[in-house]
Amino acid sequence: MSKKRVTIYDIATELGITASYVSRALNNYPSVNKDIVEMVRKKAAELNYKHNSSAANLRQGSSKTIGVIVPHINQSFFSDAIAGIEEVCFEHNHSLIICQSHESFKKEGLAIETLIRQNVDCIFISISLETQSPKYLEEIIHHDIGLIQFDRSIEYNQGSECTKGYSVTNNNTQDSYSAVKQLLKEGYSRIAFLGGPDHISIYQDRKQGYCNAIRDNGLVLIDDLVVSDVLDEENAFKTAVKLLSTTEPPDAFFVTSDHQSLGVLRAAKQLGISVPDQLGIIGYANEFFTALTTPSLSSIDQHSKSLGRHTANLYFNSFLKNGGNKGRGERLIIQSELIVRNSSKRK
Repeated sequence: MSKKRVTIYDIATELGITASYVSRALNNYPSVNKDIVEMVRKKAAELNYKHNSSAANLRQGSSKTIGVIVPHINQSFFSDAIAGIEEVCFEHNHSLIICQSHESFKKEGLAIETLIRQNVDCIFISISLETQSPKYLEEIIHHDIGLIQFDRSIEYNQGSECTKGYSVTNNNTQDSYSAVKQLLKEGYSRIAFLGGPDHISIYQDRKQGYCNAIRDNGLVLIDDLVVSDVLDEENAFKTAVKLLSTTEPPDAFFVTSDHQSLGVLRAAKQLGISVPDQLGIIGYANEFFTALTTPSLSSIDQHSKSLGRHTANLYFNSFLKNGGNKGRGERLIIQSELIVRNSSKRK
C-alpha cells in the first residue's frame, strides 16, 4: 500500500497550530515570526513534506505547466525542438507534459483532451499528418488554454474564437527554392520532388519552392516527377524505384524529409545508380543519420532547437502580453541552413 502524502494539516496537527498558519510560514509571509517559520520548516522536513506546487499554482490562476504534442519524439528534429522548449520553460519556472500523436488525428485529439484535463496553461503542437480539421485545436481555445503551433500547422475555421493564431515555422518556400538551386548549380537538370500531404501548409510551401525554382531557371515542370504524400522511407523507396526505372529517369531528387532521402538512396543502390555522380539527393530536417550514411546526405537544417526556444519565448514574451488566443496573433519565421554533403556534390 502506498504511503499517504504528508499535507500542511499533518504539520499543523503535530505543532498544534492552524493549517493556514503553517501555509503562511512555509510561504515566508512577513507577518509570521521567524522562529515559527523555522519551527514549521523543521517539522516539514522531519515529516518529509513536499510542497504541492500544482495546487498552489492553480490558486494563483496558473498551473505553470506547458503541454507539448509532437508526431514522434524519437526523431531528432522533434527531440531537439522539445529540448529548446524545455530550456526556456525551465528559465521561467514552468514544467512540461509531452505527448505523441504518432501521426494519428485520433491520438492527437486524445492527447489534447489529456492536456486540457491537466489544466495546462498553453499547448505547443506540431500537427499529425492525418490532421485536416482544426476542431481539436479550437477545443483548446474553447477551454481558454493557450495555443501555439510550430513547424506543422493548420488554419482555423472562419469564425473561430481565435483570430490569426500564433505559430513558429521556417521559410519553407525559400528553403526549398535554395535546395533546388543548389542541385541545378551542380549540373543536375531533371529534378524529381517527393512531398508530404498537400493539406499541411509546410508541404504546400516546400512544393511551391520547388516549382518556383524549376520555372525561374527556364526548366519545364514535369508533372510525373512531382509526387505528394510519400513522406515515409518505404513509400519514398518504392516511388524512387518506379521513377528511376523509366526511360527518362530523374537525375536528382529534392525531398521533404530525410527519411525520404534514405528511401531514395536505397533505391539508387538497388538499381546500381551512383550517388552523387548519376543521382543527386537533398532532404529536409538534418536528422542525425544524414552525416553517417554513405554517401552522406545533403539536407536543410531547420535549426530545430532554436525553433523550440522561439516557440516557448513567443508564449512568454508575446502571447501572454498581447491578449492570448484572442490577441492579434503572431507568426515567427526561423532561419534554416542548407547543409551540402556528398549526396549532392558531383566530383
